[in-house]
Amino acid sequence: MPDVDGFKEAKKFHTDIPQKTEGFFLKGSNAYDWGLKNRLARIFNPDTGRTVMLAFDHGYFQGPTTGLERIDVSILPLIPYADTLMLTRGVLRTLIPPSVTKPIVVRASGGTSILKELSNEEIAVDMEDAIRLNVCAVAVQVFIGGEYEKQSIINMTRLVDMGTRYGIPTLAVTAVGKEMARDARYFRLATRICAELGAHYIKTYYVDEGFETVTAACPVPIVIAGGKKIPELDALKMAYNAIQQGASGVDMGRNIFQSEAPVAMIQAVRAVVHENETPEKAYELYQTLKNESGA
Repeated sequence: MPDVDGFKEAKKFHTDIPQKTEGFFLKGSNAYDWGLKNRLARIFNPDTGRTVMLAFDHGYFQGPTTGLERIDVSILPLIPYADTLMLTRGVLRTLIPPSVTKPIVVRASGGTSILKELSNEEIAVDMEDAIRLNVCAVAVQVFIGGEYEKQSIINMTRLVDMGTRYGIPTLAVTAVGKEMARDARYFRLATRICAELGAHYIKTYYVDEGFETVTAACPVPIVIAGGKKIPELDALKMAYNAIQQGASGVDMGRNIFQSEAPVAMIQAVRAVVHENETPEKAYELYQTLKNESGA
């Protein structure tokens, strides 16, 4: 029993100050459990509500992609400038130092290669292993309009169920087949379906016309995919336009690690995402950092 002699009665109840009940900063996320929101708050910067995700999970279906032949050489120098890392559990275990404290989004779907029908995926990571790896989210590909559309949607809903049980968000990645139109109408359909069925945030492509309708119609945060390598200024313009039209960040890979100066490029992307820097100013930053590094 504690010694109650000399016990001093608490007096600072601050009855004149109502307790605050703060809303969560991230779109559509206020009703989640504490742990799930805490993980999202590590992925998305609470000060800006945005994220720069560094994607280098390409090898799970296309092998050693250009720029990812040696992840230990090409990717590790970029990690300090990323908010979040998106990768496979194999690369995480073999190449990423456990001392890295960046939030991890692990690719959880797979099963086919570029030699086969890509939409024929299944869940490829057990949720217990995701917990073991201390991830902040799991990512699953969803092929709306693809040959195995239903299977990919069920993959996502199963991950949502399992992840919610343990407070781990699910990132739905909208895949676009060769025969599908990359327009706002399609992406409104794909992102809304994923959100309606429980995805906590969504990765999709930017389109020049009507992208603001995609973000407006989706009740959860959207991050844009970087897509194929394009000139640095064009990539910065894409990121800027997406952010200004409602995106909550980027999940960029090839436009960073295939750049002539990847470390400079990811810092320029950060300036656009977190500081609302114009593409032109961000490109000037890229050129300055590139020249300083001798790249």
